[in-house]
Amino acid sequence: MAAFNYFNYYTEIEEYFWRKRGAHLLVSPLDWAIVETWQKAGIPLPAVLKGIDRAFESYARSRRAAAGRQMKSLAYCVDAVLDAATEAQEAAAGTGPEAPGRRAASEPFSREELRTYFAKNVQRLRAAGDGRHALTPSLATRLGETAKHLDDLAPLLDSPAALDLEDLERRLTILEEKLAATVFAEADAELLLETRREMDRSLAPYRRKMSAEQLMQLERQYLQKRLFERFGLPRLSLFYLT
Repeated sequence: MAAFNYFNYYTEIEEYFWRKRGAHLLVSPLDWAIVETWQKAGIPLPAVLKGIDRAFESYARSRRAAAGRQMKSLAYCVDAVLDAATEAQEAAAGTGPEAPGRRAASEPFSREELRTYFAKNVQRLRAAGDGRHALTPSLATRLGETAKHLDDLAPLLDSPAALDLEDLERRLTILEEKLAATVFAEADAELLLETRREMDRSLAPYRRKMSAEQLMQLERQYLQKRLFERFGLPRLSLFYLT
């Protein structure tokens, strides 16, 4: 996936879905979680857009469309997107590695944008940690460690060499996964129960359309997003910079 497409992944999908539907929608936690599962699975943006096209074509022939009801969620597009991704993977098999000249010619973010993004996340992590020392000291410790690791990445942005965004993203993903594990461990049972009830209500209309594996991935992304919001924590991936 080209660097520009990767880091503008959500925006591209959101705007395309809006154009297909003909109206702007509120961004729902469920839709965001769906896009995250596609992004983490490495599904190329063109395959996602092709799948959305097919889903709308199929929906136009459905009883819901005949009754004047519009498609409201990307959940209706999951199967079509996965089918398009499989086709793209099969078409790419045997074509050889991508020629260097076809890669993005410039970095998708300026170094100043990255410094600002990291500094903002460090500030949010430390602020959240300061409010958690008494209630959840282990989470406060993890927040402090994560903020320090982000600070330690700053020298990479000062290097005159081309920035390896893929490696930087791997580092950020590791930090976020470790933080997520601590958040899940520290969340009390009532908060988890409330969040799961909310998730089940959101997923109820679509469960029969998804496989067990799809649901498991989607539930994990949904829960992480909502718990990070409840604890006031930033997402660290460059995926969220845009």
